[in-house]
Amino acid sequence: MIKLSICKVIFITAYIFCCYNGYAQDAPVNKKIVIYKLKPKVDIPIVVGCAAWCGYTLTQIYTKGPSTQEQILSLNINNIDPLDRWAVNPYNAKVDKISYYPFYAAFPLPLAFIITGKAMRNDFLKLGFLYMESLAIDGLLGSSATFFVNQYRPYAYSSSTSMEQRTIQNAKNSFYAGHVEVMSCSTFFIAEVYAGYYPESKIKWLFFVLAGTATAGMGYLRIDAGMHFPSDVLLGAVTGALSGILVPYFHNHKILKTSNLSLAPFGSSTAQWLSMTYAFN
Repeated sequence: MIKLSICKVIFITAYIFCCYNGYAQDAPVNKKIVIYKLKPKVDIPIVVGCAAWCGYTLTQIYTKGPSTQEQILSLNINNIDPLDRWAVNPYNAKVDKISYYPFYAAFPLPLAFIITGKAMRNDFLKLGFLYMESLAIDGLLGSSATFFVNQYRPYAYSSSTSMEQRTIQNAKNSFYAGHVEVMSCSTFFIAEVYAGYYPESKIKWLFFVLAGTATAGMGYLRIDAGMHFPSDVLLGAVTGALSGILVPYFHNHKILKTSNLSLAPFGSSTAQWLSMTYAFN
């Protein structure tokens, strides 16, 4: 019941995201102001490159091969970091299944959010591409981690989990929490975009709180299911939030700017660089 309640909280959070924006009276920025600027020669290669790598790694991380019974029996819970050791839970198929509902719902959530506000709806294609770029970078980080690192899931250490479950190849894909990463990227992207279009809103902080709540809820489900350690969840939450926040942020700000010095990205279809400009008084 607790797990179902957490899942409901996540969906209610998503509902608040969309409904509040649809009825909000906060005034958006001036229509003449361009909130986000795309650089196709930079952004498109990033998205294509990240997506291609993700596609490749996803064909590999599920073909690592199963573990032997001897390998599983040799696992020692005392070798786990103390901060993670408490999260060695047996596999809970029911909770694992429940966690997939908000996981799949997180993917289209920002697109649904965008169409609820007129100012954002006018920039739907641009915002949709920015979200795609956030997911692509998010996927690059997450899939690379799982591809290069074989880390057993918590349930692999639990004698209460069947040996058949403990030896499957997916038991090696604990590092790091992909479900949490996607939820974090999706919800924090919404929070950052809302703040960009409604900078004067007095409750824009609430969207970041809701994003954190949804992410924490997903993290709890994945730990309780025996699928991830707290460190996996924390890393997934941080990388997801950074992708969701920084991609739109950097399309609205120069990376570094002072009265004399500015630093901003630029590039071509084959390479990307940073430009630094200093103005002497």
